[in-house]
Amino acid sequence: MRQAHRPELRAAARRIARYIDAEDPSRTRGRAAAHPGAVPGAAPGVGRRRIVTGAFAAAAALAFGTGLPGTAHAAELDPKGITEDPFTLGVASGDPRPGSILLWTRLAPRPYEPGSGLRPGRYTVRWEVAHDPDFTRIAARGRATAHPELNHSLHTDVSGLDDDRVYYYRFRVGDWISPAGRTRTAPAHSAPITALSLAAVSCQAYHDGYFTAYRHLADEELDAVLHLGDYLYEYAVNAVGGARNYTDRRLPAHFNRETITLEDYRLRYALYRSDPDLQAAHAAHPFILTWDDHETENNYAGDDPDGGTVPTEEFLLRRAAAYRAYWENQPLRPPQRPQGPDMRLYRRLRFGQLAQFDVLDTRQYRSDQLYGDGWQRPGPELEDPERTMTGAEQESWLLDGWERSTARWNVVPQQVVFSRRRDAPTDAYRLSMDSWDGYPAARRRLLDGAAAAGVENLMILSGDVHVGYGLDLKEDWDDPGSRTLGTEITATSVTSGRNGADRPANYDNLTRANPHLKFYNGRRGYVRITLGEERAQADYRTVDAVTTPGAPVRTAASFVTEAGDPGLKPA
Repeated sequence: MRQAHRPELRAAARRIARYIDAEDPSRTRGRAAAHPGAVPGAAPGVGRRRIVTGAFAAAAALAFGTGLPGTAHAAELDPKGITEDPFTLGVASGDPRPGSILLWTRLAPRPYEPGSGLRPGRYTVRWEVAHDPDFTRIAARGRATAHPELNHSLHTDVSGLDDDRVYYYRFRVGDWISPAGRTRTAPAHSAPITALSLAAVSCQAYHDGYFTAYRHLADEELDAVLHLGDYLYEYAVNAVGGARNYTDRRLPAHFNRETITLEDYRLRYALYRSDPDLQAAHAAHPFILTWDDHETENNYAGDDPDGGTVPTEEFLLRRAAAYRAYWENQPLRPPQRPQGPDMRLYRRLRFGQLAQFDVLDTRQYRSDQLYGDGWQRPGPELEDPERTMTGAEQESWLLDGWERSTARWNVVPQQVVFSRRRDAPTDAYRLSMDSWDGYPAARRRLLDGAAAAGVENLMILSGDVHVGYGLDLKEDWDDPGSRTLGTEITATSVTSGRNGADRPANYDNLTRANPHLKFYNGRRGYVRITLGEERAQADYRTVDAVTTPGAPVRTAASFVTEAGDPGLKPA
């Protein structure tokens, strides 16, 4: 669908923009007038209304690249005019590469307001990278432009640094200096490194509790954090922050609705990014991110909205808004910048000879879920080889990458549970249609491809389910004694599901029905993963409560898998 700049689509987009203006005069005043970054089709006030159908709507979605820097000539503004701290959302770094790191911030003096308290112009921002936290030994410095069309976000790709080195960074605009962040570049692809420390996180519903796990994660010694999706949720957040039950503040009423428009998504990211524990984790470690469904809409599949409640064309407008806000608010490199409702998020990172990370996107290209989604009895359509979780292009990219890989560990950060999960130890079991169980032929192709490529140390990372799992990947799911092909580590949620329990209600059924399930815990937290030459270790770090702040962290369990001998064993 990458045709957003064809002249006929641009013309169609202009026509639909005029149509929307005629149908919704408020689009030319109020919130829309205050936002030069507002884009045709994602206008405030449109909501779920069926604004238009047919080719014009599809064209508008495909032409969502309007409103980018260069298409509107915003004036250069004097940063001395910024009278409030513009760095309220903190700083972040991401996608470390040899000698290079991506730095992020967004100017937002009043982040809970449309427009973030800034005039609609561009600002010059200075950045610095140093060898030390006091910034006495500067390694690199430069200037970047915060454009209003991108909600005054910055994505600064700093290169020319040393490989495998800790750095500190900060931003300046006018008289304001941002908090300092700590980051690390990746080792050279040929470097014989012997250890790599990571954390995997997922699912952080603001309204379900405090981000306490992130405060503990910020104190860990890590090379990178892998975020496996559901960075935000589209659901309404009430004035007291849901389960946070604030008594010292009231959130604005515009958070108390589902995110639909570009402005909605931008404001929701501001709410999440204002959290001090999340800011601490981003400032402490580089993040490697992928999304799942809630960054757009629950359980959407490709071009299909959840439940088919709106026309595809209208959903693509929403998807375009969600993808654009995601990129604006994450430390992602320029190749990930979306074009309309399309965004290539899957990518590959290498950490010396020790690890290759193939980051997947299992939302944007998948076939629709069968049998009404959710947990269902399997049927014959499930085995259709045409059904895909990743799309043909991404699947080929992954298999080709495995063929060329020389890494000790091949790690696949992705969204949903990969291993088979029956919900009961009887013949009347059900499977989750939203996980890889709903796409068994696609899963078989990946396992066969890994075997054909000679991948000995395969590790799948997943999130989504709000529990911690440790699973063995089996050659034959029906035979517990069959060969183990790799391991799957599922990170529990940061908050989603509220406090949880060490043993969820379905613990006995799930563990009996799935002998390859070696660990199951329903508390909140994250997984700390240490990769070494001879083995990998997963430490499941949990907190007992998220509905009250400040809970301590503990290690619920630790498992290891040996290089060349896959399968999880207690550490």
